[in-house]
Parts: sequence; C-alpha cells; structure tokens
Amino acid sequence: MPFVNTAEAVRAWVYGWTVSRGAADPVPEPWGYTVDVGLPGHVMRHVLTDADESVVRKITENTTAPGAWLKTFVPPEALEPRLAPGWSLAGGLGFLMTATLRADAPAEPASGYLLRTWTRAGVTRVLVRTTTGTLAARGQVAVTGPTAVVDQIETYPDHQRRGLGRVVMRTLTNAAADAGATAGVLGATPDGRALYETLGWREVAPLTGAMRDPLDR
Repeated sequence: MPFVNTAEAVRAWVYGWTVSRGAADPVPEPWGYTVDVGLPGHVMRHVLTDADESVVRKITENTTAPGAWLKTFVPPEALEPRLAPGWSLAGGLGFLMTATLRADAPAEPASGYLLRTWTRAGVTRVLVRTTTGTLAARGQVAVTGPTAVVDQIETYPDHQRRGLGRVVMRTLTNAAADAGATAGVLGATPDGRALYETLGWREVAPLTGAMRDPLDR
C-alpha cells in the first residue's frame, strides 16, 4: 500500500480532489473535512473519516441545505440507517483505491482515435476523440506534491471495450509520475474498479455518498 494507512489515503484524496475540481481548500474537522464546492446540486460536502452513528446523525440533522453531500468510508448498508430524515444515499457503491505510481511506456489509442493532453494549474487532462471529432473518453489527474488524485475517468458507451480507459489511465499516471508523484488515489465505481485492478490499483475502503434531498420526504 503506497500510504501508511487509510486516513492518509483519505487526506490525499480530499486535497487532490479539491484541486481537480477547483473547489475551496478543505477545512479540517474533528471527524474529517468540509469542502465548499459551489455547484448547483453540490454546494458543499462533508468527508467523514469518522462515520460512527452519533457523528453521522449529528451532521445530517444539522445540515439541512439542499445540495449538501456526505462522503464516508463505510458500506452503504452501514451508512443508510445512520442518516437523519431528509437524507438519502447517492452516487452508488464506490471504492477508495490506491496505487504506487511509476512512469510506464506511453499508451496509444486504437486506429481511428486521437489522444490529446494538457496541463493547467496542477491538473493534467486527457481527451480521446475520434478522427471526426466525437468525444470517446476522458479523465484528469491533480498532482499535490508526492501524491496524485485520478478523477473523472469516463469512456462513452459507443467507445467502450476498445482499450481507451486503459490509455487514459496510463497517460494520466505517467504524467503524474513525471511530475514527481509516487502515490495515487482515486474513487472508483464497480465498473471502474475492474479496470483499475488490472493496472495495479487496490481497494483500501468502501466509498459511500449521501445527499440532502431538495425537499423533506
């Protein structure tokens, strides 16, 4: 494991995610972090390293604004009964994953696709499109010193099972390694997890989200 413990991986993920998404700096709390995101439907988020029942209940009872999110490192069946009324699970089952980063041979997309990368403000973005301009796959990575957060990896339905996700991931991790990062962390969906495991990433914790509903039920 490239991090000493799960708490260290969580911290790296939180700080790298804010750089990747252009969110405010995380505010440390006794139970984790608060991040102002500033988007419709995602105004802010609490990231709970301590998600025991009393902590979750207190935060969800006191946070009543629509567009507030929680991110926790417990499975959905553990989080759901701890939520106050007006909150529900969101985002589906997820996993926090880590890997040691090393520069590897460059990856090229299959014939008919073009690869482009660019870096701005510590974030490298990768775009794969067809030769006719259709978006096929994308992703980004934020480097924060020796750690990097891989984020928003997506291969669009008409272009799946052509190795494009692997191309995006390898290009991003090579860029992060070249920038000096030695450890990577990401939040994965079940489908993404299968790809990342083939590339050497390993799960360190479940990742479960919840959202304050627009209206009380």
